[in-house]
Formats: sequence, structure tokens, C-alpha cells
Amino acid sequence: MAKTILVTGGAGFVGSHLCRRLLEEGNRVISLDNYFAGSRGNDVPGVECRDGHTKDIATFVPEKPDIIFHLGEYARVEQSVLEPDVVHDLNVVGTAAVIEYWRSRNAEGYVCKLIYAGSSTKFGDGGMTPQTSPYAATKAANTIKVRDIGEREHLPYAVTYFYNVYGPGERAGIYGTVIEWFKEMHVRGEPLTVVSPGTQQRNFTHVFDIVDALMVVGEKGKGDEFGIGAERAYTMLEVAHLFGGEVVMLPSRPSNRMTSALHTEKTRALGWEPMRDLASYIREFVAAHPRGEQREQRVLVLSTSFFPTEGPAERALRKLAEALPDVQFDVVAGKFTDDEVTGLPKNITLHAVGMGHSLDKFLLPILGFHAAYVLHREHRYLFAWSLMASYAALAGVMLKYVSSLPLLITFADQNFEKYGFIKRVFLDHVVREATQVYGLGNQEARAAHVRRGKPLRQTLGEGDAFANQLRYAYAQTVEGERSL
Repeated sequence: MAKTILVTGGAGFVGSHLCRRLLEEGNRVISLDNYFAGSRGNDVPGVECRDGHTKDIATFVPEKPDIIFHLGEYARVEQSVLEPDVVHDLNVVGTAAVIEYWRSRNAEGYVCKLIYAGSSTKFGDGGMTPQTSPYAATKAANTIKVRDIGEREHLPYAVTYFYNVYGPGERAGIYGTVIEWFKEMHVRGEPLTVVSPGTQQRNFTHVFDIVDALMVVGEKGKGDEFGIGAERAYTMLEVAHLFGGEVVMLPSRPSNRMTSALHTEKTRALGWEPMRDLASYIREFVAAHPRGEQREQRVLVLSTSFFPTEGPAERALRKLAEALPDVQFDVVAGKFTDDEVTGLPKNITLHAVGMGHSLDKFLLPILGFHAAYVLHREHRYLFAWSLMASYAALAGVMLKYVSSLPLLITFADQNFEKYGFIKRVFLDHVVREATQVYGLGNQEARAAHVRRGKPLRQTLGEGDAFANQLRYAYAQTVEGERSL
């Protein structure tokens, strides 16, 4: 019998595939998505697509669905460390509203089943992973909340756990999947970035197998612990070597689990079996997409000052460079001193401009732009990176205007509230014109206000996949510097 089914996150990677399958089975399908990470290009014809936040679910979906598939949460482990407020908004506030919606529909005399998409991070490293990231913590807490309310109030529910989904339609960019990042790096001739030690294991599961399992659990599943994962586990280095080419090792990360126990017994008992294998998928992709021409692994960095005149942001870059000896960093900064600069890592080349005193920062928008433009003509950079919203960042904006080289701006200990009106206006322009902006807490809130609706993270083009990994490692190093 056809049902009315609500899919939150229906414009996402898994959600769009699920919507299509549900529609093919003859159901009325409603998608609720705020397009934070989902794409309007994923909207499935025939599905009733509604643009809204899950915290307003009762307003956007006044119907009484038979089943709710709740997939509409923040879904990136390491990125969540940099965006705890966003995680709270989507995974705590939003999911609380979904749970209340589920309860209210059953209280009105209808039978409404909730299928919650939990995370296999819950099972990582002997159960310790939920303590290492906002994503893992909120997902683990939500699974407990759904289970406790379902059991106490005798409401129909099932909790599923996805294991590293891949397949057609994967997301790229900062909220992308690791397999999609590797595919992009392969096609663009970039080395594949692997977080140290590289022996961490993952059970990669094809999205079609995920959807097959969700359909079965939606029909017959009751209770918790419905794991959906492929049997074989691969180390990250094994996955990278399946693509071939160079590998760049990144510093280790506290949120990066080493193992994750596979719990699929209850799902298999319903008649589900995973049918697809990661190695075959990658082999088919590599055969159809030859590796791109090898590129320079080079980043153009703009900084008001640099070694030996430096703060936490500059020290963090030096430490990052030491950890990534195969990546070249060309740093354009104010000269500030005539002293000979020694002691820099071999993969940092400092291009100091100015006259050697405090006025150099005022000359950076012109002299820094000229130096950066000359370097840009000599090399094919992945992207330009300003360590702060600063005089050097203005040089980066000017370079972006004339070269289309995307500009990433990261904040460290920058406090905009201490600046005078004229300087704030100047820096607001820089923030508004950057391609991507990253900060902490109120830094990002201010940046979002300044950008007047423009997303904080736009694509860095060919530098996206590489920059996403590099930027996270840098942010981790900055946090270490701030804690000293």
C-alpha cells in the first residue's frame, strides 16, 4: 500500500537516492531540506521538495506521514570540530523538533514510524569516538534519545548506522566524502592526502546498498542497532593506493578514529546483504578517468608579517609546513626588518616586500599584490591563502580580481571589535570578497553578517579537495598555538 513518507535531508547524497527509490515504489514522498549541504540539483522530479530547517518541521510539513526518514543532520566528522555552533543548530535543535513532531503525530492517533540515521562513529575505537567531535557526540546522544522515547512511549522507530557511504552523486567541497575527494584529486593530478598514520580502517558502503537497507528497515525494522556497512574494511592508505599516484601524509587528528566495529547482524536478519565492493568501484572509475597531469603542489600565502615577526597564525603555518615537506608555500609578507631570515622550513620561501620598518604593512596592498602577481605568472597555484583579514588579504583580493585565483581567508586570534570604524570598513570589504572564510565563534558570525547572504564557503575550484584537508590541519595547529 502506498504511503506518505517524509525524508529530511532529501536533497542530500543519501536522501536523494532514497527519495527516488521511495517514489519508484509508488509512495507519496516529501523532502524537507534547508540546502545547507544538499543541492537543488538533487531534487527528484515527482517528490514534493520543501525548503526549510528541521526545527520548523511542523510548519513545513503539516501532513501526517506514515514514515519519517530523518537524514537531515550535519554529517562531517572532522569539519564539525570547526563548526560546533552549526552542528548544534542542525543536530540538536533540529532533531529535537523532529522527535517532537514524531511524538505529536502518534499522539494524534496516527501511526508514524521514525527511522533515524545514526552514525557508525558511535562504535569507533571501543566506544570512545563520541568524545572526540561535536558530530560524533550529537549523533550518539540523538540515538539514545530516539531509543529512550520510543521504548518509554511505545512509539514505532528504528535506528540505523551508516558506514562511510560512497557512490554516484557524492558531494564534493568541504562537506564532501573522502572517496569523492580522492576522485577529484586523481582527476586533477593532485596527490591524495591521507591523515596519519594511514592505517585507520573504514568499512565503505555503496549508497545503493544503504538505500536497500533503509527500505527494509523502514518496512520491518524495530528498535536500535541496525548497522548498514560492507563487510570488508580498508585502511586509508589501501584506498589511496587503489587510485594510484602520489600520497601526501597529513598530521594526525584527535577526531580521526582508528577502527569502527561493524554491527550489521540485525539488518542482515531482515534479509539485507551488501552487494557492492569499493575496490571494484574505484577500479572502474580509474579505468574511465585517467589521472590528470601532475600539478605543482604549491600554495600562495599572504600575510601581513612573517618570521621572525609572527603571531599564532604565522607560527602555525611554519609548523604545518614542517609536517608537510612535499607541499611548497610561497609566503608574501611585509619585510619589517633588514635582518637576515634563517631557520625557515625548506618548503617555505619568504618573499618579503617593503622598506624594513613598521610602514611596510601599509605598502602591502600594492607591493604585496605586485609580488603575488609575479609569482602567479610563474606558477600554477592551487589557491591563494591569507592568514588573516589584513592588509595582505587586500593584496589577495586584488590578485583575485585580475587572475581569478580563489582566495581563502582564515582567522586566528583576530578581534574585530578592537578595530576602529575605518579599519573595520576596510576589513569588511576583504571578508566580503574572499572565496572562503573560516574563523571561530563570533568571527564567523560577523563574517556571515558582512557577506550579506553570500555563503562563507564558496568553491576554491581545482584547489578544493586539497585545500579542505590542508585548512583543517592548519586550524588544528592554530588551536595548539592558542593553548600554549
